[in-house]
Amino acid sequence: MAAKHRPSFDPKAFLAKIGDGHDVNKYRKDQIIFSQGDPADAVFYVQKGKVKITVISAQGKEAVIAILGTDEFFGEGCLAGQTQRIATVAAMTDSVITRLEKAAIIQVIHREPTFSEKFIAHLLGRSIRVEADLVDQLFNSSEKRLARLLLLLANFGKEGQPEPVIPKISQETLAEMIGTTRSRVSFFMNKFRKLGFIDYNGGIEVHSSLLNIVLHDQPEINT
Repeated sequence: MAAKHRPSFDPKAFLAKIGDGHDVNKYRKDQIIFSQGDPADAVFYVQKGKVKITVISAQGKEAVIAILGTDEFFGEGCLAGQTQRIATVAAMTDSVITRLEKAAIIQVIHREPTFSEKFIAHLLGRSIRVEADLVDQLFNSSEKRLARLLLLLANFGKEGQPEPVIPKISQETLAEMIGTTRSRVSFFMNKFRKLGFIDYNGGIEVHSSLLNIVLHDQPEINT
């Protein structure tokens, strides 16, 4: 018997079903969407643009823990009992972000299997990404970590077409995300450019040949 085909996720149809439980907002580059310590009462969906998630320690040190793009969710910790935001989220580019009230998204999860599948896939993907990031930090050189980050930011390996031009992102931010210094990032970026793996064209243009850095001598984990 042929498997029943489920319709693909349609953001506009999904938002229409939520009704009054959501609102759509435009954010300028660097504008804060929510701050660490704010009440956690909603989930957010990126309709357009990119956002940066950062955490600030008690000593005032800031770390970038993720950069998310179009068709991704953030703030889902409120669904697992989180009462306060543990991170700050800001727009990296001009963005369109949908805020989904906690009660509304819980109702949709229960009654809309297509959305439930997408949301579960998002959560699983985020979990896999966290594990991969940990392996990356433990076993890979800073050069490989930078190459992997650039490929992820350009959406290589994700469904759909890659977005090879990454909006302007500072070398300080890249250094924070891979756990190294700005000078090391600068050295590797210049190396990648000379090898033809990246270009600068109003942003960072990433070529698929950068995969050679990531795939070469991948760490093996005994099972």
